[in-house]
Amino acid sequence: MTREASFVLKDLIALTKPRLLRLNMFAALGGFWVASKWDIDIALMIWMLIGSTLTMASATVVNNYWDRELDQKMERTKNRTLPMGRMTPSAVLAYGLILGITGIALLFLMVNPITGWLGLLGWFVYIVIYTMWLKRTSTWSTSIGGISGAMPPAIGYCAVTGEIDAGAWILFALLFLWQPAHFWSLAIRRVEEYREAGFPLLPVVKGVKRTKLQMIPYVLLLLPSVILLYWFGYAGIYFLIISVVLSLVWLVHTLQGIKAKNTDKWAKVNFLISVNYLMVVFIAMIANTTSV
Repeated sequence: MTREASFVLKDLIALTKPRLLRLNMFAALGGFWVASKWDIDIALMIWMLIGSTLTMASATVVNNYWDRELDQKMERTKNRTLPMGRMTPSAVLAYGLILGITGIALLFLMVNPITGWLGLLGWFVYIVIYTMWLKRTSTWSTSIGGISGAMPPAIGYCAVTGEIDAGAWILFALLFLWQPAHFWSLAIRRVEEYREAGFPLLPVVKGVKRTKLQMIPYVLLLLPSVILLYWFGYAGIYFLIISVVLSLVWLVHTLQGIKAKNTDKWAKVNFLISVNYLMVVFIAMIANTTSV
């Protein structure tokens, strides 16, 4: 591979936001594992992971296309592929659409129609509702945008069951509730950057104190979500203990934010807790999935 081709490949990968993709792939795998109850259809799992990953990658690429001018205004994003002019907007858009068409087609044809519709809904919410509309107009962008981020475990689950039942809804709720507090922890630390870029996020419009308060119900509601996974028999007692303890740790730290003197330090720790929370909870869920 030539040096130039290597740089192009690096940009193509970066446009998909690989860290976000890895997290979503893991969540999709968790949903698939819970529904399979250790009776794993390897081929189906692979097709589900490929289809959902391509669909999610498409959404992030088109998001990069749509946000290219605003990304130039933020320190965190100004070195991305499009703001730096390393690829043309039309090429990036075409790349994103090809990924999306391929991913959604795989979900419909190789997995089942339910996963295809969920993938299409997640893509639509992320691009049209979140990126093109709410991200530029409303503080509700983070919460409503969470619908798309909560799709991966539901897609993984429905790949096995072929229907949307209690398990799919609980897994969806777990990811939906996790996202706002996770993202606002980052947004609080970069509030001035978002303000200068013109994004009406909650800490920009309502202030940091209001944002800290609004994080509390989302973290609190994670407790019934993980308890319900155990109650309905999707995961065992070890999952319940680990997830409840971690939920309480995160909740206590979130409550401490109200009186935290060093907001930046508190937000950094809260962000790290949120990342590790999701990883450990899903590992425990997979490891302690109930068998058939």
